[in-house]
Amino acid sequence: MTDDELLQRADEAGERAYAPYSRFGVGAAILARNGAVHEGVNVENAAFPLGTCAESGALAAAVAAGCAPGDLEAIAVTASPCGGCRQRLYEFRLDRVVFRRDDGTVATRTPGELLPHTFEL
Repeated sequence: MTDDELLQRADEAGERAYAPYSRFGVGAAILARNGAVHEGVNVENAAFPLGTCAESGALAAAVAAGCAPGDLEAIAVTASPCGGCRQRLYEFRLDRVVFRRDDGTVATRTPGELLPHTFEL
């Protein structure tokens, strides 16, 4: 699967996001090394900050399907990942993060480029 196809899957997932407060739906699609794609969406909650990010949802779906750190190749996200998600993506050792910038252009970075000096145990 190409990065463009993965971003298209993220776009489609984002249309299903639950974002009644911000009205800003975010979608994510993770490509596993075995070829499987796991999707996630942001899910907001009136009791802020109990909502979840699309990246976290996609990671949770991948883990539920049996993936572990190192099993995931790439993630595409319809927006730049937040700091917490950047840490999660780094910890799962993805090769690349493809995301849409505010101006609509697409960027590809490694998790380490997105979060230099990351926290490690």
